[in-house]
Parts: sequence; C-alpha cells; structure tokens
Amino acid sequence: MKNLALTAALIASTTLAQNTPAPVQLAGSPTVQVATLSLKTASALALRTVENCAAAGYNVTATVVDRSGVTLAVTRAENAGPHTVDASLRKAYTSASARNLTSEMAKNLATTPALADIPGYLLLAGGVPVRVGNAVVGAIGVGGAPSGMIDEKCATDAIKTVLGG
Repeated sequence: MKNLALTAALIASTTLAQNTPAPVQLAGSPTVQVATLSLKTASALALRTVENCAAAGYNVTATVVDRSGVTLAVTRAENAGPHTVDASLRKAYTSASARNLTSEMAKNLATTPALADIPGYLLLAGGVPVRVGNAVVGAIGVGGAPSGMIDEKCATDAIKTVLGG
C-alpha cells in the first residue's frame, strides 16, 4: 500500500512538472519597449476588412485595437447593424488580450467556462490577432456576417493584403 501511494505521488509530481510552463524572463530595466500597430496600418486593416466582407455580400463593422486592446480604428459598412460596433470591439479586445483567435478560444469554452466571465470578452469567432514576426501588435474584431468564421476570414485576408504574408 505504501508503494502504491509513493507511485501515485511520483506520477502526480511528474504530470505537474510536464504541465508547468517555462519561467518568464522579467525586464531588468525600469521601462520596456513594445511593438504596436500604427494608426495608419490600423485604419488600412479596418477598411480592407470591411471591403473584403462587402465583396462577399456582407455588411460588417471592423474594429482594430492595439496590443493592449485599446481602439485605434473602426470602420462600419453603411448598412451594418448597430450591434456590430460593440461586437467587433469586444472580439478585437478578446483577441488582443489573449493573443489568440477568438474562434480557438470559443472551442475551449466547454472546458474553461470561466473565460466567458472575463469583463469585455466576447467568445465568438471573428477576433484575429495581428502579428508582426512573433509579436502580437494588435487585433481585428469583425461583426456582422452570418458566421463568425466569415468575419474571421475577412480579417485574416485583410492582414495578408495589408501586411503581406
């Protein structure tokens, strides 16, 4: 019985060690520099996203936020519903904050329901992080197409067009 308890403890500690993230290197200086989107790029991304969806027949709003989730640019198609403005902002904020696609986050909602309780989060597809190199420099949120995956495609295509890649 003692060996069984020892084996269980060893397995538990090994599992914890495998799931523990690597240490993060904190800054050693009083300030840090971070890359973030420029207003010019954010505006181009928002407009291109709305144009992409319009070409597919959808009236949407695109909100582009900086890496901290603060709004830089909003572009709304003339006939996009009023609810699309808030939805696009919340998707962009969620994506920037989590540094992830909101569609991927939504898939994890069943196992991590507390994600839905984070103030400002909207866990629907349509939030896309904007990366330059490996750094997330902002995010685009799109609302208004009949599917969040269409919203997401309009944004990812805009990123490819505006930033290349």
